[in-house]
Amino acid sequence: MRLKSAALFLVFATALAGCNDTLDSFDASSIKDKVQHPLPSRILAEMKAKGMERNSPIAIRIFKEEGVLEIWKAKTNNRFDKIAEYEICAWSGRLGPKIKEGDRQAPEGFYPLSPYHLNPNSKYFLAINTGYPNRYDQANGRNGSNLMIHGACSSSGCYSMTDAQVLEIYAFARDAFKGGQKNVQLQAFPFRMTAENMARHSHSPNYEFWQMLKVGYDNFEVTKRPPEVAVCDRKYVFNQQPEEGKTFNATSACPPMSTPPALQAALSSYNLAYARDFDKALKKYEGKIWYDPTEAERKAIVADKRKGHDLAYAPTGSALKAGKLLSIEEFNGRSSPAGSQSQAAASANLDRTATAPASESTATAATTPAATQTRVASVPVPQANPLAAPAPVAQAKKPFWKFWQK
Repeated sequence: MRLKSAALFLVFATALAGCNDTLDSFDASSIKDKVQHPLPSRILAEMKAKGMERNSPIAIRIFKEEGVLEIWKAKTNNRFDKIAEYEICAWSGRLGPKIKEGDRQAPEGFYPLSPYHLNPNSKYFLAINTGYPNRYDQANGRNGSNLMIHGACSSSGCYSMTDAQVLEIYAFARDAFKGGQKNVQLQAFPFRMTAENMARHSHSPNYEFWQMLKVGYDNFEVTKRPPEVAVCDRKYVFNQQPEEGKTFNATSACPPMSTPPALQAALSSYNLAYARDFDKALKKYEGKIWYDPTEAERKAIVADKRKGHDLAYAPTGSALKAGKLLSIEEFNGRSSPAGSQSQAAASANLDRTATAPASESTATAATTPAATQTRVASVPVPQANPLAAPAPVAQAKKPFWKFWQK
């Protein structure tokens, strides 16, 4: 027993760059072929009820603070709807992006996943590589490797699920690729980017980075389609049409670009409601700072879940349950913890005015308050899902902005 514990400790201590070796707590003896294992009948029935083809495209959305991974799938009208939600068993670090190898941070951003990123032979049961670092990360000098969505419920920079969960997640991606999807978009966020949450985190040193991600978040909320992602001037841009003859370069200045008019109109009305809600939320949190808990503090609240499991089972718990609102005095009285949201940086951000809506880059957008739902419905519906019926051979693929033409 001592030898087993010592070996596990050594694995946990040395695996900082990618995902650590763990014991499998899932009995897979009943799974004859994990790679081709079909989705359960309950999910297939729900897909049919929602008007989804089995092999239609998917998108993966991750929300760290809430601790959930969502699968969204295209319906026959080419809009995406949520088909599954899973509680993330373990993610390491704190809220904020991954910066460098060994920082134990799980990545945040937009990542295109191809069939190449599927790993059927993973020692963590099954795995999907997040593709970190992407073009944005590389342009900003960020590095790291082997950042995965995988089983085994333990993480050193990854998003770890139970083996039963990753079996389904892998099947969703496999079926979408079989249907012809070239890239599955992974959207990894610190939290749901509502006006309330943006105001609560407005003192974070990561706030400006999150404002940039929020533009992509908002585009998805309005269109219910994964946004087209580009990188220029070391920044993300979403659903932008470059001037004819111009292209996007991750490290060069952004070319002249524009937002499709119908999309811009929807985002503008969306922003009006967001600005109102954000201002209201700022007043609510005036004089308060949200304390982002450490990984150890998250784990402390789920000690009971680990009872009866081996050491490999290490759920990290909800950052919402472990975090707390503190007065400025209480926050400054705490010792500065290691991590992305340091005491000094958060305190310095108290001087920053956060009165503008959280989307300040090109193609600005805001989150979906209930008051704007009826207005969003007026956005032109894109063409039907091309996987639902064979497309004419001679028809060239439309650029994304054509979907918004009336």
